[in-house]
Amino acid sequence: MKTFFAEEQKRHNPSFFLSSGAPQPNPEQPERVERLLSGARAAGLSIERPADHGLGPVSAVHTPEYIDFLGRIHERWQRIEGASAEVIPNIHPIARTGSYPASAVGQAGYHMADTSCPISEHTWESARWSASTAVSAAEAVMAGEPWAYALCRPPGHHAFRDVAGGFCFFNNSGIAAQHLLKQARRVAILDVDLHHGNGTQGMFYERADVLTVSIHADPVRFYPFFWGHADERGEGAGLGYNLNLPLARKSGDAAYLDALAAAIRRIEAFSPDALVVALGLDAFEKDPFGGLSVSTPGFARIAEAVGALRLPTVIVQEGGYLCDELGDNLTSFLAGFGSRAG
Repeated sequence: MKTFFAEEQKRHNPSFFLSSGAPQPNPEQPERVERLLSGARAAGLSIERPADHGLGPVSAVHTPEYIDFLGRIHERWQRIEGASAEVIPNIHPIARTGSYPASAVGQAGYHMADTSCPISEHTWESARWSASTAVSAAEAVMAGEPWAYALCRPPGHHAFRDVAGGFCFFNNSGIAAQHLLKQARRVAILDVDLHHGNGTQGMFYERADVLTVSIHADPVRFYPFFWGHADERGEGAGLGYNLNLPLARKSGDAAYLDALAAAIRRIEAFSPDALVVALGLDAFEKDPFGGLSVSTPGFARIAEAVGALRLPTVIVQEGGYLCDELGDNLTSFLAGFGSRAG
C-alpha cells in the first residue's frame, strides 16, 4: 500500500516547549520522521510525495481567521521588540467571546491552547504539507486503494477549528475525514493515540455525519485534562456520535484491546462508508510520555482488529515519540492492519 510524505514536513523544528512551567527539549522532532519512514518501508509500503492540495481541504474544517493567523504570525512576532524566536503565548482568554485582539501577542493566546505548540520559521510550510499528505492518502482511498498511510508531521488531533495545541496546528485526521465525505455519506474517526483527540472531538461534536471515537489515558490527571471524559457524548445533532474510552494509566494490551472491542462495536453500529485511524504510537510501554503500556506485538493486534472491519481506511500519523522501538511499532501496526484489511 501507499505511504505519503513530503520532505518539507521535516523543516518544522521547535527548539523547546514549556512543561510544568519549565523549558524542555521539544519531543516533536524531525528525527521522528526518519524512524517512521523506516518502519513503513519495513512493512513493505512504498513512499510517495503528496500532491500540493492547497488550502481548500484545510479551510473545509478550519476557519479562515485561524488559517490567516498561522500563515503570518511568525513574521509578525519577529517585529516585536525582545520577542522570543518562536511564537509561544503568555496569555490565554478564559472565555472566547466576540472580541478579537489586534495584537500578535493577543492573537497567539487566542489561537494557541497551550505552550507545547511553538510556531517557528518553517511551521507554516510543514503544517501545510502535513495536511496535503493526509489529503493525498484520502484521495488514494477514494480512488480505490483499500487503505493508505499518511505520515503526517506535525501531527494534528489536538488542533481545533481555530486553535493549535499539543504539537498540532492543522487537524490532519479531521481534514482527511472531511475530504472522504466528498464520496462517503458517513465517516468514522478512530483515535488510538495515547492522548485524547480533543481537537478532533471539538471539530465534529455537533455533527452526525462523522463519528469520533477515542481510546486514551484517562485525562483526569493527564493531557489534555479538560476533554476526553466518558460523559462527553456530543451535542445537538451530534449527541451520541462521540465516544471516549479513557484507560487507567499504565494499562497494557489486554485492557486496551477490551476498550478497542467497544470502539469497534460503536463503529459497526454507525456503519460508516470509510474510516480514518488517528494513529498514535505513544501508547507504547517505553514511549517518553509513559502513559500506557501497549507492547510492540500489541500494536499488531490492535491493527488486526481494526483491519477486520474491512473499511476503506486512511491511517493518519499522530503521536509516537523518540525511542528505539518507534519504527518497529509502526511496522507492527501496518503489517497487522494489512494482514486483515487486504
